[in-house]
Amino acid sequence: MGQTAIVIGATGVVGREVVAELIACEAIARVITLTRRPAPGDSDKVENHVVDFARLEDWADCFQADLLFSCLGTTLKQAGSLEAQRRVDIDHQLSAARLAAAQGVTHYLLVSSSGANHASRNGYLRMKGELEVAIKALPFARISVFQPSLLVGERSEFRLGETMGRYLLPLLTRLPGLQRYRPIRGAQVAARMVEVSQRQQQAHAVYRLEEVFPRTPHDN
Repeated sequence: MGQTAIVIGATGVVGREVVAELIACEAIARVITLTRRPAPGDSDKVENHVVDFARLEDWADCFQADLLFSCLGTTLKQAGSLEAQRRVDIDHQLSAARLAAAQGVTHYLLVSSSGANHASRNGYLRMKGELEVAIKALPFARISVFQPSLLVGERSEFRLGETMGRYLLPLLTRLPGLQRYRPIRGAQVAARMVEVSQRQQQAHAVYRLEEVFPRTPHDN
């Protein structure tokens, strides 16, 4: 039998690509997507559940799997307040991780951010860092943390900052010390996440932008 993978944040720029990669992966037999709104899959492998992330414990049975890909996230503008953003970026993700650990999921894979640091003065980077610290305390056999910079790809809503960054950051990040902030496509992150899900042996690994996603001629 193949593996079962859970994806939260399955409609986002990375999560959507993770689902596509999992469908194509021969080692994966079943993909469970947990979403706020119906998100039909393009394969018989995909099983979608519409959930209330504030009451995830009601869907505890959905967390019986081998892998959990945590791609959930929002922006301050979308959330409306820092408190609401924290509920999505920390509380909901941590609830999912705890349920997964309790159900025996062995490998947890998280989309974090370049510069994540629980002591950062930047609210967003501090949230990402706090989540990383909390996840490390959970009893997963393997944990993979991915720290990309600006994620680009198809989104359901227009983001002015991302559109500007897509053109400006490739130029700015050629300067010394700024390489870790260059944009990266969600599809690149997703492909690497699925690859790592099948080969990582160490208990905990952090995959930083420049180490895992080296600059290519297409970035110039």
